[in-house]
Amino acid sequence: MLYRISALWARVEIALAAGLALAVTLLILLNVVTRNMGAALFWVDELAIYAMAWMTFLGASAAIHFGHSVAITLVTDVLPTPVRRAVTIGVDIVILGFALAMVWFCWIWFAPLDLMRHGFDTGAFQAATFNFIYAEPTTTLGIAKSWVWLVMWAFSLGMVLHGLANLATHLRGRVTA
Repeated sequence: MLYRISALWARVEIALAAGLALAVTLLILLNVVTRNMGAALFWVDELAIYAMAWMTFLGASAAIHFGHSVAITLVTDVLPTPVRRAVTIGVDIVILGFALAMVWFCWIWFAPLDLMRHGFDTGAFQAATFNFIYAEPTTTLGIAKSWVWLVMWAFSLGMVLHGLANLATHLRGRVTA
């Protein structure tokens, strides 16, 4: 069941990443056309950068599910199957540990409980915590960067889901890497 949920979420991540790849392409094309006409839209550059960042993080999370991450298999390819399985489980544990650390870092960075304690008043939150995550605007779009940085939550939680699913699958011995 966990693996099915992971697979579904990975397909959603890939679909969103593909849509964002198309958006980046169209935004850059728009930028080329408007600059060529002498009427550059400066917000297009920034939006293309943010779309590419989101695309990258969503694709990286999905790559964990599909096992398409960069790997050097020179040693593991020659190992006996039981040892290879143990190494695969070890890698799954490291990935899950990294993902859980990322969730913890997002929790500290966004400090949602502190924000709630201050009644979602970002000014009071900043004064009490010296955390300005919700105050910094994007350069040309004028929105809070915290909206852009939400991709870190999606990336981290997606990696936890995929890491747990892969670990559970490999512990059951269904897949040998």
